[in-house]
Amino acid sequence: MKKSISSVIVTIFITGIILALVGLGAYTLILRSRPALAASISARIPGARAQTGGGNVQGGQGQRQAGGSQRNASVVRVTSVVLNTIENSVVLNGDVLAVNQVSIFPTVAGKVTRTNYQVGDAIKQGAVVAVVDPSRPGQVYSESPVVSTIGGTVLQAPVHKGDTVSAQTAILVVGDLSTLMVETFVPERFSNAAQRGLKAQVYLAAFPGETFEAAVQEVSPVLDPSSRTVRIRLGFTGQMDARIKAGMYATVSLVTNSRVNVPVIPRVAVINTYGSWIVFTVDDRNIAIRKVISLGLENENYVEVLDGLEVGDKVVSAGQNFLTDGDPVRIVE
Repeated sequence: MKKSISSVIVTIFITGIILALVGLGAYTLILRSRPALAASISARIPGARAQTGGGNVQGGQGQRQAGGSQRNASVVRVTSVVLNTIENSVVLNGDVLAVNQVSIFPTVAGKVTRTNYQVGDAIKQGAVVAVVDPSRPGQVYSESPVVSTIGGTVLQAPVHKGDTVSAQTAILVVGDLSTLMVETFVPERFSNAAQRGLKAQVYLAAFPGETFEAAVQEVSPVLDPSSRTVRIRLGFTGQMDARIKAGMYATVSLVTNSRVNVPVIPRVAVINTYGSWIVFTVDDRNIAIRKVISLGLENENYVEVLDGLEVGDKVVSAGQNFLTDGDPVRIVE
């Protein structure tokens, strides 16, 4: 009896599982048949087919409109090619010196018994600047005066009373401060451009933002073999500024080459691509055009154009890094 009851329970359980699987399969079959059922219904109803087709046509038109829209215009700033003067320069460091500066030496060796001038004092030519006693133990000599050979201002006074000096010891350094010059050294690769009369601009650390005009007055005929440089001296042009003092640190911008009345464009407008120099110009339809150009002289702000552009062309000077040939642009000031 117990075995028959167990068999019935197992049979019922297995039958339930089979019915559940059959129901799940029927449900899946119904879900898969719905698109076909909808298609058959649409075939029987002409209006439904027309509406469905019309929706596809409208969707296609929208896609075509989205795909056929024009590219957005890039915002750029332009600068016209103009004729101007361009200068190539090299920046050097130098010092302000007195034009006429000499050291005053004694005629004999001995002990300094008196000094008559200090740094900054004005002195006249022939004035006695110090006295040297050449006497030695057991030998008495008369004192020997030290006379200034030029008039000017005392720049250095390295010797004091009581010092023992020789005939090669400078008692004073005297300079004529009415006329100053700037001394600097030009690297060998620019030495050919260093000629007398060459213009330059001098900037002094004591007067930031101010520029002083100068010109080369002296060029050394030889190069310094240790530094491979040429010494030059520049004189200030125009009226001498009384604020400038000997010993000031100077920065010299020396014009090594210049060209007059040539086409120039801003340096920032030029792009170096694989060894070629290119720019973008803008035509009357506000379309960017890529052009390869040849460059001449250049400085910190401008470059000379030898070939590839005409005077009056509009060159993109800002926003050109993301342009390609044929892009639409919008010009802003």
